[in-house]
Amino acid sequence: MTDRMENELGKIIISEELLANLAGVAAIECYGLVGMASRKLKDGIAELLGRDNLSRGVEVKLEDDRLTVDLYIIVSYGTKIPEVAVNVMEKVKYTLEKLTGLVVTGVNIHVQGVRVTDK
Repeated sequence: MTDRMENELGKIIISEELLANLAGVAAIECYGLVGMASRKLKDGIAELLGRDNLSRGVEVKLEDDRLTVDLYIIVSYGTKIPEVAVNVMEKVKYTLEKLTGLVVTGVNIHVQGVRVTDK
């Protein structure tokens, strides 16, 4: 599915894959987020995705110029999960609305795991 906009100069078509990539890039910039997780858990373990697979941890639903985004994330141990989630929600909503002009009606966060870093 794509979003189509039209103005006096022509048509603008935005793909869901681009929207997912934009959401993934915006999310990964937030403090406390280790990375995106695969949408499917394997044996109860979340798979951490690399930077080239950010869109695999994002699900985009576009209906009537209204956008809903589901993000599957892994957070850093020691951070407050609700604060990280709210920061990610706000960053993704702001970024998508600013760059695409679409109305973001919801950003849902699914915390798939917590990562303990080795020192």
